[in-house]
Amino acid sequence: MIDMETKLLERVNAWLTPAFDEDTQSHIKNLIASNPQELQESFYKDLEFGTGGMRGIMGVGTNRINKYTLGKNTQGLSNYLHQQFPNEKIKAAIAFDCRHNSKSFAKLVADVFSANNIEVYLFEDLRPTPELSFALKHLNCHCGIVLTASHNPPEYNGYKVYWQDGGQLVPPQDEEIIQEIDRLEYSEIKFEAKENLINYIGAAIDEVFINAAIKNGSFNTSKEAKDNLNIVFTSLHGTSITLIPETLKRAGYNNVHIVKEQEVPNGDFPTVESPNPEEPAALKMALELAQKVDGDIVIGTDPDSDRIGVAVRDLNNELILLNGNQAMLMMTNFLLQQWQDQGKIKGKEFIASTIVSTPMMNDLAAAFNVECKIGLTGFKWIAKMIKDFSDLDFIGGGEESFGFMVGDFVRDKDAVTATLLACEIAAQAKAEGSSFYEALIQLYIKHGFYKERLISVTKKGIEGANEIKQMMINFRENPLTAINGSKVVMLEDYQTSVAKNMISGEEEIIEIPKSNVLIYYTEDGSKIALRPSGTEPKIKFYISVNTSLNSVSAFTKTDAILEEKIDAIIKDMKLN
Repeated sequence: MIDMETKLLERVNAWLTPAFDEDTQSHIKNLIASNPQELQESFYKDLEFGTGGMRGIMGVGTNRINKYTLGKNTQGLSNYLHQQFPNEKIKAAIAFDCRHNSKSFAKLVADVFSANNIEVYLFEDLRPTPELSFALKHLNCHCGIVLTASHNPPEYNGYKVYWQDGGQLVPPQDEEIIQEIDRLEYSEIKFEAKENLINYIGAAIDEVFINAAIKNGSFNTSKEAKDNLNIVFTSLHGTSITLIPETLKRAGYNNVHIVKEQEVPNGDFPTVESPNPEEPAALKMALELAQKVDGDIVIGTDPDSDRIGVAVRDLNNELILLNGNQAMLMMTNFLLQQWQDQGKIKGKEFIASTIVSTPMMNDLAAAFNVECKIGLTGFKWIAKMIKDFSDLDFIGGGEESFGFMVGDFVRDKDAVTATLLACEIAAQAKAEGSSFYEALIQLYIKHGFYKERLISVTKKGIEGANEIKQMMINFRENPLTAINGSKVVMLEDYQTSVAKNMISGEEEIIEIPKSNVLIYYTEDGSKIALRPSGTEPKIKFYISVNTSLNSVSAFTKTDAILEEKIDAIIKDMKLN
């Protein structure tokens, strides 16, 4: 058996051959001489496709985002496209975000596609990820690429691949493409562009996309209600600044305050530690502005504008950041209500969510007599549901990680349309003498009070990856029998596709694709899901608890009880 060091040396030496440019070789030689640890991190494995495509630190090596890893992926994808569509003129769309090198990487990808006789539609400048999904379908392309690392730190970049339907790659295409890439030598990459096959796109696509977002995300809100809603918006230095303010303006929302310090796209994200709207600290400046201007709602988006963070005023008129489950529930309920009011619910509709998101989505679906389909983490699975169940109408859906999709005109999470939808909800609630937050509490009274919290444990590098792997092995091979004093009644293992009743010992097959996820269910209705991240060096614990809520006046006390219960679960599982 070849040991790790021998494999590493083989990989490194391969990159010191003439197939690689002088800058790359020089950089590697410097690492050999001065930074063997970084050399090992850069070459010990190949970057892998996760739930959101391929993401990694930029630099030289097989485990880094660079000219050669992106080129090899694009060459493999080009070969696959020619195999799948042998008698067609193949077309690809490409977009990119605000990150360092994203624009040059996008052109590099376009060059490789064109060198392989694939016609390219390349956005002239940065654009939101959902617009790429839309443009791909609008232009009848066979595939699409976005150069982005979403909300990862500044040293990262990434490569998301979309298929004909506008959704991200799913089986079997993903594995087949990976096999095609793995068969390639770096020397086989065609870098010489055929410029006549590269078309630059921009304003014309923006126009159609904005119109579609308004059509799908606005619902008979009066002009007075729109004028009366005070909105604070931040793009967190990302791409959403190119579309969201204009979309809100055209939809009739003129009372919008933009966080000026964060409106200029910047791959360093200088005003935040992390450009992730899931992190309260990321919206600090927006919340401060909202206090100054008496804002009703605060909205922030991540760098590629697919995730949305929403803050609203609570019962004490204090601004509070909603979690992804809460925002998803409100948006889904609002859409369901609109569909019901318009007489569009005929029993052939569905909403969608994921296995680690709030179970309350099932209750919403039942209340409106529609189906709730549950899939693995990642919007590619929701996009696949739309394709697989084409006889059903998709209303909307999301996941706990601050993503939402309105209808099927975009096949990925879409912060542009979701921003408009959130403003519609807030504007109508305020006009009715209520608020976004009070409407959420009414949902809890009607369907049960579900409260969730995400705990992320970061483990970086080779050692960290091994720690995460061992944690999952331990929880799988030595399952907990009780959590916080409540007996475990069911354990779902998505890697083995087995759901086991821990009381009777009976087992059932889980009918969705395999994934490295474990979900514990306890006697008192708690749900704890464990999942290593597909795009970050983290293991995530998703905790959901619930109880009944009888009135708005009982909310604060009941909320505190559920908070304490989650704290107790974290302590019992030794996660803090």
